[in-house]
Amino acid sequence: MARIRLLPAEEFPEDLRAELAADSRTPLELGNLRFYAHRPELARAYATYMGELRRPGLLSRRLVELVRLRVAFHNQCRSCMAVRYADAADEGVDENLVCQLAGPDEAPDLTEAERAALRFADRMATDHLSIDDATIADLGAHFAEAEIVELGMNIAAFVGYGRLSMAFDMVDELPERFRSTSGALVTQWNAEGESDSITLGATRAQR
Repeated sequence: MARIRLLPAEEFPEDLRAELAADSRTPLELGNLRFYAHRPELARAYATYMGELRRPGLLSRRLVELVRLRVAFHNQCRSCMAVRYADAADEGVDENLVCQLAGPDEAPDLTEAERAALRFADRMATDHLSIDDATIADLGAHFAEAEIVELGMNIAAFVGYGRLSMAFDMVDELPERFRSTSGALVTQWNAEGESDSITLGATRAQR
């Protein structure tokens, strides 16, 4: 059970519930909002901010999804690892590509730009103080400054909110593999090659 009570949509404050009604989201798609709705003002700000990050921007949805899933592994955020976004699938993110995130630098189907972004994501998630001029120069070989800023803001959201999800133990509605309490490392890539992920719609404002 989650450590903080997940509020059902009907318990959301009326104005917040009205804002979300048009989306017809499932309980899982409401995600962290069911925690944050205990503080409606913050939930509203979170939904707006994450919604902006989910809108088409300078970066491809494929790149953002790859980075999101790589950070989710470092965070061991089960709800993040279990989810796939439909708009990224439309850009070629399938389970074969997700499995290649186990070793991005050797992955045959990743571009050099994607590898650079994933190296940056790895450092942000595991050793941010090691980021130096060379790290940013590595990104600069593939991305404009505005793109690097967009990438960094996405990664920052994935790192912080993913860790909060695990602190609150948001796993109740996930496939069995992601609810494991054994302490073993969980991956978003399934060694058997079978997909047990959950696809969410292209316009959902999630992590």
